[in-house]
Amino acid sequence: MNTEELYKEKSNEELLQLYKETGSLEIKQEIVMRYIYLVKSIALQMRDIYMSFVQVDDVINEGVIAIMSAIDKFDMDKNVKFETYISKRIKGMIIDLARKQDWVPRSTRKNTRDIEDAVTTLYNKLGYYPSVQEVTEYLDITTEKYHDTMRKAALFNILSLDMVLAEAQGNEIGARMTAQQDMQEQPEEHFLKRELTEVLADGISALKENEQMVVSLYYIEELNMRQIAEVMEVSEPRVSQIHANAIRKLRKHMEKFNEEKER
Repeated sequence: MNTEELYKEKSNEELLQLYKETGSLEIKQEIVMRYIYLVKSIALQMRDIYMSFVQVDDVINEGVIAIMSAIDKFDMDKNVKFETYISKRIKGMIIDLARKQDWVPRSTRKNTRDIEDAVTTLYNKLGYYPSVQEVTEYLDITTEKYHDTMRKAALFNILSLDMVLAEAQGNEIGARMTAQQDMQEQPEEHFLKRELTEVLADGISALKENEQMVVSLYYIEELNMRQIAEVMEVSEPRVSQIHANAIRKLRKHMEKFNEEKER
């Protein structure tokens, strides 16, 4: 049995352990090949935030480099899956790219603003929050364009909050681990991460009840806007508005924390 066939018989965990023991470049390359699918998946999921300034293939190449670095830094004694570890690093790398650019396309800004203005106008006219159909008819756009715009707006809101958290954390790439070593191995970083969690929790507790519900359903239960609208028995545009307001408040809350920390 040749070396390549021997590697293929081993699990990902066994290969990682073998690499830690031998430092073999062949093993490292085999591990990278096994996780390229994850790089491609994350790159496609997050393409909305970088397509205006970089290509998918370039992000995938950077993701492969991130995996190679992560293999060396990953501590198998920690109770963390390697997939989870590298996913955070790849997402962090993409957020880092976004932070260095004017990463929200003008078209998305305009489309989002148009929808928000339409919702406000229709609410004042009708006396209730309009349905998706009423908004799309008012703007003369397709339902697909509406949902695409709101999906991008939600993504940008989330990432802009991630960037504020990254600034507070003093970490150039947001949620990923520091380049030097695992955050858990640095007491001061671990303390700061816990402090940020507490500050963010305080911000969430200060939200209105419906805002807390949307945040919970969206981020914990992982429901989409349409499903949340059904649960809360309100229109989808109303859910989008509540979500945007909640993220805006949380971002402001964290920015205030940043300013106080810098004093």
